[in-house]
Amino acid sequence: MELTYFRHKITQTLKYGAGTALLCSFLLPSSAWADNSQSSFADPDKVLRTIFPVAETGFDPAAARDLYSNAIVEAVFERLYSYDYMASPAKIIPEAADGLPQISEDGKTYTIRLKKGIVFTPDPAFGGKKRELTAQDFVYSWMRLMDPKIASSHRWLLEGKILGLDDLHTQARKSGNFNYDARIAGLETPDRYTLRIHLTRPDFNLPMILTYAATSAVAREVVEKYRDLQGQVMANPVGSGPFKLVEWVRGSKMVLDANPDYRPVYWNFAANQSAEDQRIAKAMQGKRLPQIGRVIVNVILEDQSRLLAFQKDETDLFQLYGGLAPQVLKDGKLKPEFQNKGVQLSRIVDPELAIYYWNMQDPVFGGLSKEKIALRRAISMAHRVEDEIRIVDNGEAIPLQYPIPPGVVGHDPQYRSIIQYNPAAANALLDKFGYKKGKDGYRTLPDGKPLEIVHTAQTESRGHLQAEVWKKTYDSIGIRMKAEFRPFAEILKAEKQCQLTQRISPWIADYPDGDNFMQLFYGKNIHLNNNGCVAIPEYDALYEQSQKLPAGPERDRLYHKMARIMEVYSAQRLGFARYRNMLAQERVTGYRKHPVMRTEWLYIDIDKNKARVSP
Repeated sequence: MELTYFRHKITQTLKYGAGTALLCSFLLPSSAWADNSQSSFADPDKVLRTIFPVAETGFDPAAARDLYSNAIVEAVFERLYSYDYMASPAKIIPEAADGLPQISEDGKTYTIRLKKGIVFTPDPAFGGKKRELTAQDFVYSWMRLMDPKIASSHRWLLEGKILGLDDLHTQARKSGNFNYDARIAGLETPDRYTLRIHLTRPDFNLPMILTYAATSAVAREVVEKYRDLQGQVMANPVGSGPFKLVEWVRGSKMVLDANPDYRPVYWNFAANQSAEDQRIAKAMQGKRLPQIGRVIVNVILEDQSRLLAFQKDETDLFQLYGGLAPQVLKDGKLKPEFQNKGVQLSRIVDPELAIYYWNMQDPVFGGLSKEKIALRRAISMAHRVEDEIRIVDNGEAIPLQYPIPPGVVGHDPQYRSIIQYNPAAANALLDKFGYKKGKDGYRTLPDGKPLEIVHTAQTESRGHLQAEVWKKTYDSIGIRMKAEFRPFAEILKAEKQCQLTQRISPWIADYPDGDNFMQLFYGKNIHLNNNGCVAIPEYDALYEQSQKLPAGPERDRLYHKMARIMEVYSAQRLGFARYRNMLAQERVTGYRKHPVMRTEWLYIDIDKNKARVSP
């Protein structure tokens, strides 16, 4: 194959997307939009109050694994690239990078230049000196993803892709010490502002990977001053982004202030033809960012308490989960009493895949023998996803047939899974493979030993509802189920070590490409993102082939085969993607939910002329 093919295909993906995310520069403002260029920077009286529905875990880009911790990471740190706030489908734009990457003819070398003058937030780690962000900071930060001591779940983003980087990981596993001073053939810094990446093969997803929070730049001085015994810096985030963390009460409250050293950045996006987007663009165009001087995040675990806080005007922005939807929405729209108060709704289908997994390393429910496959398949066929959506989410989700959800490159709306709801067939399958029912109506293992499964869920009300639904599923096929409820952070830690038997595991896109979802079942990602701890050689071989291909029909064919393999082995059952309903008070200006960004705080404003309760 000609070398120029790879460069052409990558450049084509960057410019035109081929159905995927685009890479572009900021567009010039339309003369029809308001000129807000004289607007002040980060008014301290503009305070945004928002809510996390679960507790955060910490703010080290290499170690933070959950959605909510990464929202703080996005606000505090910077990546090379980010996303156009208004574009649909998603478009990639420079963040710390000074423009598009230069790509070699063979598609294996990326040259990226940084903006000059970006500085980290002042911190004692810098000895009282201003600390400029350099290309070497990205090299160091990406090395941390590969350090076995840190045990980053994001290692898969770079693993096997950059020349020499995996060798350092292997050496560190043997020696117990990661050499951060080693020179890496695949990561060169010819000068302070130039980064040259040499890949082992063309990677069509690299620009999207470089938008993800885990690839953010951290300063080595900060890590060495504040790291814990595992090498993580979860409590002292020091970045160059638009906000800085000034207060943290674990599991309760986070306060961020605008970073006074943040370089001049202006709201400069092109709106599409929708009236709402045109209104946002007119209100925000030309404003220096951020406009908001302070963000207060409160952790409120219970659905009803979150809604009450919003109704009492104690919060400006929060996510309305399905459990509360009937109180606020009708047919996907705000009820009149909320519209009359000026409440705003931004509603999308999340680029999300919720799966039901069975631990493939579990001695009872794991394994690839016929009777184990039959057991998992029977459970899969006994569960009606639509019932769970109706009971738990009040219809605020859509069932999925394919592992790549809508809005993500590679989604196939015509695909139909071979696993469909059929409890009669499920019971017959269990009978056939020797899972006999006793007098009490519950089944035993083929060897006559008791059969019981432990379903793990979060401690909040949603977790209890999910457990009730699954108890009915297991009862319908005569399997005993025990429910255990754990805090979210504890669940994440346990499943990473393959210690849970069964759980409902949601995954929201890190980047809007099918690869981000198909990697969830790749054997080498066990202990990273492969929560079901599944390793199927046929699947793994096809996944490795798919990584060599750009988005398109050839890769789609591989994805179809991979989806069928997972269905045949029934390592998991596909679940749903939820609607994301974001409610904002009338005073919030410019808000629209972005499908990939974890937080939009940088791009919105607060109208101080509209009454509010003091924070």
